[in-house]
Amino acid sequence: MKFKRAWSLLAAMTLGVGLLAGCGQDDKDGASGSKDSDVIKVGVNLELSGAVASYGTSEADGIQLAVDEINDDGGIDGKKIKIVKIDNKSDAAEATNAAIKLTTQEKVVAIIGAATSGATVAQAQIANDNKTPLISPSGTSPTVTVNEKGEVNEFVFRTSFIDPFQGTVAANFAANDLGVKNVAIFSDNSSDYSKGLASSFKKDFEKAGGKIVAEESYVAKDSDFRSTLTRIKSAKPEFIFIPGYYEEVGLIVKQAREMGIDVPLMGADGWDSPTLLELAGADALNNTYTTNHYSSDDPDGAVKAFSDKFNEEYGKSPDAFNALGYDTVYLLKDAIERAGSVDSTKIKDALAETDGLDLVTGKYSVDENHHPIKSATILEYKDGEQVFNTKVNP
Repeated sequence: MKFKRAWSLLAAMTLGVGLLAGCGQDDKDGASGSKDSDVIKVGVNLELSGAVASYGTSEADGIQLAVDEINDDGGIDGKKIKIVKIDNKSDAAEATNAAIKLTTQEKVVAIIGAATSGATVAQAQIANDNKTPLISPSGTSPTVTVNEKGEVNEFVFRTSFIDPFQGTVAANFAANDLGVKNVAIFSDNSSDYSKGLASSFKKDFEKAGGKIVAEESYVAKDSDFRSTLTRIKSAKPEFIFIPGYYEEVGLIVKQAREMGIDVPLMGADGWDSPTLLELAGADALNNTYTTNHYSSDDPDGAVKAFSDKFNEEYGKSPDAFNALGYDTVYLLKDAIERAGSVDSTKIKDALAETDGLDLVTGKYSVDENHHPIKSATILEYKDGEQVFNTKVNP
């Protein structure tokens, strides 16, 4: 009898769990913007603290501006966007945990973030398994959307262009616009982002007839680069490519200038942070360039309208990460409207079919690898200010 009672109790508990699971699915349908809900729940998984918090917080501001605009204008098909924001603390494991929570507990229709490639790749399998579109505003590594086996991550997209395109743009700018022949590369050996850019730059610069006279590396969190810079200086490069993140790059630029290295220095979007100016100083940043996604000085009318709105809201000019966060919301909005549904699979299909969407950071299309086809901007630092130099089309 005791066994029977225990078995009956276990069966009742199992049934209860099943009913709760069923309720959870109903909650997902309501929360994600079904006919029974007046909101569309969107997850935001960003680096709001930690080593690269500057990127995540900038994107969060751009996201919020876009969400406020859309909601004030009536939302998407009459439904307001509700943001569920989680700080991944600039850590891949934390990004994974956040993605699990957003997909299984919060039941969001899509996730925006992370800002960096590594923290985005950490979520890719979760997005695919849970059939939840994941859009990184600025994850530039090809591995964000195409895994190591060469397979496309079906539910993963990005708003930014990819690293090889940045490397190609930088190489062609150095060879053709600056006219240099002998260059050095100083990359972060602990970063796939930096190594990928260095590889792309080297290939295309040599293809253009240039010569790499020195290749050196550092590791994230290093702070004294003088001995390596001494070796680079002895190779007498006319230009140095430094594809890294702002925390180390700021110190590298400062120390290079203190050592009398006055040749042009160039990097990519990883330089884009106010902290770079604080670390390097305005004078040291003169005669430096970056590839980037956008410039607030771009004469394009849409860029000016966005810049004015952002300045009014936050009291400062928007950077590229602000613009990418903003654009990602409008990319998602466009996909939901074309899908005519908040069904995540239909949203994913609409994202994959995006063609010629006008965004602040340029006209946006998606190729078969979920890589954006869009232009790049080259910025120059002058007396501490980022100045628009030119725009390069794909």
